Amino acid sequence: MRHRSHHNVLGVKTAHRRSLVANLAAALFTNARITTTLSKARAVRPFAERLITLAKKAEQSADKSVKLHYYRLALARLRNEAACGLLFKDRVKQFLSRNGGFTRIYKLNARKGDAAETALIELVGKDDKSPAMTPKVKAARKPKATKEAAAEAKA
Repeated sequence: MRHRSHHNVLGVKTAHRRSLVANLAAALFTNARITTTLSKARAVRPFAERLITLAKKAEQSADKSVKLHYYRLALARLRNEAACGLLFKDRVKQFLSRNGGFTRIYKLNARKGDAAETALIELVGKDDKSPAMTPKVKAARKPKATKEAAAEAKA
């Protein structure tokens, strides 16, 4: 059976894809926001969110060996010590109150050279609400004009 075996292939071999996604995630943790193609942003999102979850589990644990275990798991996947250290020391604090949705993708315009769809992927802040979750303010509706009100307005 092939259940749950689909992932973003990106048109490259497995080792290349894993390195690409790890490098994009390292850049995301270092810079907090990167611009890339839409398909690459969609591929890096679950990878980065799993690493953030590992960092959250390490932060919430009191045992040093458990913290080290989660750090080593993340480092094995991310393969960038500086980015992993930054994630576990600084960036994880902004995600402790969130249960998920640590990244956000904005679609941008097409790239000029090859017309590829570009996107901006960013880490969501501590108290940052997504645009979809903020309530929309409805404009006050004007009452319908009647014939009598129109006659009074002319007078």
